[in-house]
Amino acid sequence: MTDAYDRNQDRERLLAAVLNHVAFDGWSEAALQAAGNDTGLAADRVLNAFPGGARDALIFWHEVADQRMVAAMAAPEIASLRIRDRVAAAIRIRLEGCQPHREAVRAGCTLLMMPQNAALATKLLYGTVNAIWYAVGDQSTDHNFYTKRALLAAVYSATVLYWLNDKSDGSAATWAFLDRRIGDVMRIPQALGQTMGKLRDISDRLPHPLRLLKRGRRPGFRRRAAR
Repeated sequence: MTDAYDRNQDRERLLAAVLNHVAFDGWSEAALQAAGNDTGLAADRVLNAFPGGARDALIFWHEVADQRMVAAMAAPEIASLRIRDRVAAAIRIRLEGCQPHREAVRAGCTLLMMPQNAALATKLLYGTVNAIWYAVGDQSTDHNFYTKRALLAAVYSATVLYWLNDKSDGSAATWAFLDRRIGDVMRIPQALGQTMGKLRDISDRLPHPLRLLKRGRRPGFRRRAAR
């Protein structure tokens, strides 16, 4: 009796194999074909696992890395940290998980920077920063929801690029860079909140235009009939 077919298991096996080839062949069909040979999977099963080819394999890797990061964030020692430290920890966990395959990340960035992949790059980046904010316990639903994600997207992207070229011991320079950027980001929403609060106070003191119109209408006032 043959083992039951498990598509997700095929995807995981192919991903583990393709990462060994991406550093040399990029996220290409050649890399995926080599992964198929390494795993012994037939061509039709490779196609079924990743119908979109190596591009689908890259998407799968990105999603798996997000899921692993979220799972790691559930550790008690992380849950007790300040929000800014939890955010920094999430990004660090995300990148350290990719450390053995840094060149695969570089190749992925190269692919996603192509104009035809702009929409996909935006989707994947949003998925990561959204996962980070939920992992740290953010439950905002107002304009802060979008502000936080936009700011973190900028921080995360800059940190990835810095990390790719960081040759310091243990990526220490990257974590220092990340800490500075997180500090900048945490100050912006606070400043925006103070500004919005002042604007609301001013707005509350201004006369409401509908009340002004009502006051302007004298008893017995009637609109003149149009001629």
